[in-house]
Amino acid sequence: MSRSKPTIEDVARAAGVSRATVSRVINNVPGASGQLRARVHEAVVELGYMPNQTARALASGRRRAVDVVAVTYSPASGWLGAHPYYSRVLAGMMLVLESVDVQLRVHAVGEAGAAEAVDAIAANATVGAVLTNITPALAARFHRRCRRAVSVVATAASVPAVEVDNVGGAYAAVEQLYRLGRRRIAAIHGPDASTCAVDRRTGYMRAVRRLGLEDIGADGGDFVRENGFDAARRLLDQRPDIDAMFVACDLMAAGAVQAITAGGRRVPQDVSVVGFDDSLAAVCSNPPLSTVRVPVEEMAAAATRLLLDGEVPAGYRQRFPVELVLRESTGQPPSFS
Repeated sequence: MSRSKPTIEDVARAAGVSRATVSRVINNVPGASGQLRARVHEAVVELGYMPNQTARALASGRRRAVDVVAVTYSPASGWLGAHPYYSRVLAGMMLVLESVDVQLRVHAVGEAGAAEAVDAIAANATVGAVLTNITPALAARFHRRCRRAVSVVATAASVPAVEVDNVGGAYAAVEQLYRLGRRRIAAIHGPDASTCAVDRRTGYMRAVRRLGLEDIGADGGDFVRENGFDAARRLLDQRPDIDAMFVACDLMAAGAVQAITAGGRRVPQDVSVVGFDDSLAAVCSNPPLSTVRVPVEEMAAAATRLLLDGEVPAGYRQRFPVELVLRESTGQPPSFS
């Protein structure tokens, strides 16, 4: 067995098809049946074949580009443009790309048909892709088809990623509320499909167990304001004695603040609130939110640089710190940071 890198001819032989068929499948060009495409993809995975994305772009006349891929698990319209997290990802990427001749392509993918969409994006990738909100299984699928991929959330072991300590950040938020004398600390959790939400739930659970507190949790659903509002209202109806809330993202936390005040309670006098992300939603909330800062722009920039530098080793990890930022929603002095 040759130790040289497998070629397109090797893939063709393994799949029992012509070189032209392999090229059509890899470049997502019509002209090959579903059965042939499946055989080619199996051969690509088995041999570990990696197309030269830059050469493919030059040969086809396409501009080199970095793709950013985001999947939504709710039917909300306009979710990509309306959510501050994605604007921060794009801002970080653009800081790096503005000095190079590389485009930025944005893909907003719905949950239905996500696997097929991911396959198509991988087949047409040139420089590579930043994966922002896709499940570990989908990220691994993308990585098998295009090795130039970096996730900015916790993901499958094989997929390169830049990450933060979501577990530790959530733990620190609950611990801070405990220091303030709060003893009935509720949580509004994010979607189960999000690895960030799962880790933040884990951090909350560790903290309440360690501190001897009751687990007062609610599923908020997706990371949007309306879900935070609805979850907070349910919690307050069920447990009017709640004196603090840890909320899995700032948009949901802003909604929780609205629900608390709409019910006649005060923030932070009656209920302290801590969010997560330190997005624009945190500083625009009334009162401004204490939150756990995630350096999204820096992470997106780092992921983009990794792609521009060349192929990233499988399993690569880069860790960024989180920071607890205290503002008026926990009784801190006014801050304009």
